[in-house]
Amino acid sequence: MATIHFIGGEKGGVGKSLVARLLAQYFIDHNMPFLGFDSDRSHGALLRFYPDYASPVVIDRYESLDAVVESATDDADRRIIVDLAAQTHQPLVQWMEESGMLELAHESGIAVRYWHVMDSGKDSVDLLSKLLDRFDNQLGYVLVLNQLRGDDFDILEKSGQKERALALGARVATVPRLHDSAMARIDARSTSFWAAAHSGDKELTGLGLLERQRVKVWLRKAYAELANLEV
Repeated sequence: MATIHFIGGEKGGVGKSLVARLLAQYFIDHNMPFLGFDSDRSHGALLRFYPDYASPVVIDRYESLDAVVESATDDADRRIIVDLAAQTHQPLVQWMEESGMLELAHESGIAVRYWHVMDSGKDSVDLLSKLLDRFDNQLGYVLVLNQLRGDDFDILEKSGQKERALALGARVATVPRLHDSAMARIDARSTSFWAAAHSGDKELTGLGLLERQRVKVWLRKAYAELANLEV
């Protein structure tokens, strides 16, 4: 079954593009065919880090979003990643509603997963509540707790929204914390996560021996989380 993975969360700075990059690298390393679509017009991460696998998508142009679904129907074994920029939720929902997209996906045997990427703040919890209000059981949900943006998710735990999502079949994944300097070097040099973990060329990655080892450990933990989701 083809699957469309919308990587969202609406709020800027929670790590949506990081999750999209992780998922892309996981698919590459596990020989899983996929296509990426990047909605960030200014500095799209998939286009920057994985240009051979990604294309731009314009969220407020229906014909551009239509191509996402058509790509999923072309190959049932192919996963689709859509990296959603901040403030793109409303035009996405409008397109879904006016196009009957979720109904068509169900009829065509396409699974639709929405990855709600969260930091530890209340805004992410409030946005989750609105997402569940809008779609209820129409979507498959993945709640992504991004420890690079805070590791205390007590607000979520006390809100009741996590239990509400779990009752709708949501899965929960954690992006483990990585030392800030390692991630900064990876981003500064536009290095893929594979190269950051495995390349010994310090001129390429900017990473020392132990920094590279920390990335390798981090990537292993992140992959274990993705494997549990059966992506």
